[in-house]
Amino acid sequence: MFCQNPKRNYAKELESLLAGLQGRIPTLLLHVCCAPCSSAVLEYLTQYFDISLLYYNPNISPEGEYTKRLDELQRLISQMPLSRPVTLLPCEYDATAFDHIAQGMEEEPEGGARCFACYRLRLQAAAKAAKAHGLEYFTTTLSISPLKNAQVLNQLGEEVGEQWGVKHLPADFKKREGYKRSIELSREYNLYRQDYCGCIYSKAQRDRQKKTTG
Repeated sequence: MFCQNPKRNYAKELESLLAGLQGRIPTLLLHVCCAPCSSAVLEYLTQYFDISLLYYNPNISPEGEYTKRLDELQRLISQMPLSRPVTLLPCEYDATAFDHIAQGMEEEPEGGARCFACYRLRLQAAAKAAKAHGLEYFTTTLSISPLKNAQVLNQLGEEVGEQWGVKHLPADFKKREGYKRSIELSREYNLYRQDYCGCIYSKAQRDRQKKTTG
């Protein structure tokens, strides 16, 4: 259960934090889910941080889809002019990690408890990697999607950050037209935009919707 009231403006909190840096360039572990979501976030955050990327997404199925999204991410960061270069950390594909946390929640609707458990799984990996690499902050690109719950993402990020002793960077990247900018950049770089979140359950829902709409 997550208490989401009163809602916090995480986009404004991030702006305040950035203003307080006063030219200092901290290190950041950025969990990335795909190239389209990463595009606008990287354009924004590389102005302020030295960034290491972690493509940890054991929810993505099948493995060919996982690889396709990773290839697009690698192409994007090789072609897109950024304020600072970014480093993509090595990360193994481990579908069993998602299968484990999804047990007993197979019938949960998209955007519910199973998704929240998936958020936590990926944020845990991000905080752990940030700690291991001695990075000051961590966050995720996930909040740029209108389908992702930024309140829950940030609440989980703060909890996980306390566990690992790493600062969670507050964010709601869809705000300030961030999602719109990600679409523009996806068109500019001709990025592959998937039509389901990644897991077998979101794919099944996508397939049902396609059948319904014909």
